[in-house]
Amino acid sequence: MRLRFERALLADGIHRNVTVEVGADGRFAAVGTAAGGERVIAGLVLPGMPNLHSHAFQRAMAGSAEVASGAEHSFWGWREVMYRFVERLSPEDLTAIAAFAYLEMLEAGYTSVAEFHYLHHAPSGARYAEPAALADAVRQGARLAGIRHLLLPTLYQQGNFRGEPLAGAQRRFGNDTESFLELQERLRSRESGLETTGVALHSLRAVSLPALEAVATAVRSARRPCPVHIHVAEQQREVVDCQRFSGARPVEYLLGTGLVCDHWCLVHATHATRAELGTVAASGAVVGLCPTTECNLGDGRFALDEFLAAGGRFGIGSDSHVSLDPREELRLLEYTLRVWRERRVIAVGERVPNCGAFLYGAAAAGGAQACGATAHGISAGAAADFVVIDTDRPEFAGVADAALVDAWVFAPRPGAVREVWVAGEPVVTGGRHRAREPVASLYSDTVVRLVGG
Repeated sequence: MRLRFERALLADGIHRNVTVEVGADGRFAAVGTAAGGERVIAGLVLPGMPNLHSHAFQRAMAGSAEVASGAEHSFWGWREVMYRFVERLSPEDLTAIAAFAYLEMLEAGYTSVAEFHYLHHAPSGARYAEPAALADAVRQGARLAGIRHLLLPTLYQQGNFRGEPLAGAQRRFGNDTESFLELQERLRSRESGLETTGVALHSLRAVSLPALEAVATAVRSARRPCPVHIHVAEQQREVVDCQRFSGARPVEYLLGTGLVCDHWCLVHATHATRAELGTVAASGAVVGLCPTTECNLGDGRFALDEFLAAGGRFGIGSDSHVSLDPREELRLLEYTLRVWRERRVIAVGERVPNCGAFLYGAAAAGGAQACGATAHGISAGAAADFVVIDTDRPEFAGVADAALVDAWVFAPRPGAVREVWVAGEPVVTGGRHRAREPVASLYSDTVVRLVGG
């Protein structure tokens, strides 16, 4: 299939009349500027944005923890609300919630998602007859939505750094190392279509160092390398607890293993020193930033300017799904820096001086790496995943080509996402997902029943 993009965001900025060939494998076979495409895509084409950190089930509880109560007003108080919600979920519930969350992601402009999946067992902690029942449920949700899906089965073994046993809702999360590796291999053997499988380690507090090393070693020696994701240094309390336990800060402790490399994604890394950020950048790992969740939970702020100066790579994720809009994640990244540093237009590059275009391109590239892609963007060999912005809308009148992404990110134009393509096929047209009605109906029925119960 041959297409001609009226405008497209490439690695060095926005170009006109970009012609692409999409192969039968759903990848760009060639990218050039020759005219004569079989189909013209009007507007602005952006490379698909990966959502590199998702807990799909949390979409159904988003906004339900915004009430002052006796609970601690931080991540730790929010976590108790999440634990109460997670105890109710069945595999069927998870499919319905995941499908709708992924549909919303696609309509907002995400084209792929890394699902950090730690919900493994029945509410009692007993294993399902099919050990992968809940992971299969999430995958089924992705199939219903048609999103590119990296499933990250997550190891979760203890309640804190000193090995406290799992209790309450945490019992649904737990696996010993051997059964976890068996689960991961089982899921890899079942991949089809748009599906891949990586591995996640929940956090340093939930996984002992020997278990972390065992899993990382097993992954590194496997027949195919895969992405490795981990939460790290999200809250100050985690930093303090890690220092008390190990004498080192979390990022420092993790980097000290010598395991972190360009297959890794460090999610949050909110409380990292400049020296730690420099070492992360040198490792080639991606930092997964989730600004809307980090702001919602009061986690803290990430020194993106220092990380970029060190050559760091980053991507964005919606995490708890209080927002499913990539523009809001990018906007908050920059605005947090502006308030902190008391100046404007901070995250830019030499080749891309426009802040919105730089942030979008950098996040798309980092997200692709964190999801295991070997090529990214609108380039030969990359997945033909892209988003079409309707620049014919009056809201874009008078906006120069170079500023189009800036206008979309920093002065939002609601409804501007006209089309979303995954693997060379449109899944969103006219701003609506092709399966919105049945998926939305299934989600509504599920959530009403859960809340009513």
